[in-house]
Amino acid sequence: MPGALEFENLAKEYRSFASRRRLRALDDFTLQVETGEIFGFLGPNGAGKSTAIHLAMGFMRPTSGSGRMLGQPFGYAPARRRVGFLAENVALYHRRAESLVRFYGALNGMRGAYLAKRAREALAAVGLQDQAGRNVGKFSRGMLQRVGLAQALVNDPDLLILDEPTSALDPLARVAVRELLLKAREDGKTIFLSSHLLSEVELVCDRVAVLHRGRLVRLGRTVDLLQSGEQTEILARGIAANAMAGAVAQDGVVRFTVESSKQRPALERVWNLGGEILSVNPVRRSLEDIFLEVTADQAPKTEGGQ
Repeated sequence: MPGALEFENLAKEYRSFASRRRLRALDDFTLQVETGEIFGFLGPNGAGKSTAIHLAMGFMRPTSGSGRMLGQPFGYAPARRRVGFLAENVALYHRRAESLVRFYGALNGMRGAYLAKRAREALAAVGLQDQAGRNVGKFSRGMLQRVGLAQALVNDPDLLILDEPTSALDPLARVAVRELLLKAREDGKTIFLSSHLLSEVELVCDRVAVLHRGRLVRLGRTVDLLQSGEQTEILARGIAANAMAGAVAQDGVVRFTVESSKQRPALERVWNLGGEILSVNPVRRSLEDIFLEVTADQAPKTEGGQ
């Protein structure tokens, strides 16, 4: 079944005429984002994330490879009317907030009473209904990001492509955006979310991909990636803390971690000591742990021109 967003063996190369060198921002990049999921797109600065997004939106063409968005080739203008897009660096015309959102809705072919209704709803969704009459030139950076999100929502898109949508927001606003994205998924929307705020990605994304030096280096369901298969945490009671290496005791409960291959001997030792096993769980990793693991090599990627 076709995905909402598909990248097929994409490469994007930038050339420097002065130094006769070339930089591959994307290298044999293949990825499929499924309909109805929140997909996290991660990577360090310069990894190629914005390039991938700009290719999907048709702002540039790939050096090789292809892609499809909502079943149509990248750059197909009618398909973009079903997409809501928020760029990393929000740059908006200095108009009243509601007028601005209506302007962007009109660019998607919306008109009349329906456009006015959707503009009000979009501003309300991001908590700016009381600021609808203010000129956005007087907005704080966080408010600008929220009105930028409102313009991405105004056309009731099937696909949301969001580049750092919460970077300038305070914690309360981040929670509100998180709930908005989860509600959009419930309504059958697809969200492609690029962000450096790994804790936010961890909370909302069904799957994540990590891009490094233009290549896909990790892809999977968030819950699977965060579950380590290498170590197990065991909680027990009825034994002394010093009975198990590295154990910590609190309120009569002893907590310790062992390699998964040594789990059974550890359990047997607790039983032999007359203890009771309370829980046995794989050690949960953080998305930050995984990110640092797969992006350890930060050197820029260049190739000599031929």
